[in-house]
Amino acid sequence: MQDTRAVALTVKVSGLPPVKTEALSIFAAGHRQATRVRALLQAACAAAQQTGWTPLSGPIEVDLVLRCPPGHRTSDASTLLGGVCAVLQDKKRVASIGLAHLGVLVDVALYDDDRQIRTMTYREEPAEDYSYEVRVAAVPTAV
Repeated sequence: MQDTRAVALTVKVSGLPPVKTEALSIFAAGHRQATRVRALLQAACAAAQQTGWTPLSGPIEVDLVLRCPPGHRTSDASTLLGGVCAVLQDKKRVASIGLAHLGVLVDVALYDDDRQIRTMTYREEPAEDYSYEVRVAAVPTAV
């Protein structure tokens, strides 16, 4: 039987991505990134439901494209990638902080763990308004 699961998913979000800049979890209730975290989770949930996506458990690649007015980037690439990847992985690892405030969004995950990432890319494109696009894809396993 042929495996027909999707091997790539693109999530488009208006606004800025969540950033990971401190030791405090971006999932903590009331964190200053809460609105951005929720926006990414909602967009990822919608995209996953639309395509029948199931979280990847093998090697992956992550691509992030930030669209922003020229000269108005708000964070560096590493904090942007760190925030996005933290949100899109399985959140069971951070359950010790309490995630009830996320409701059903706590179950949104495009892959299991950041250790799966084999390739990451970051690119900026000029735009009038802030938005971003994240692509998560399975990396073919070598035979």
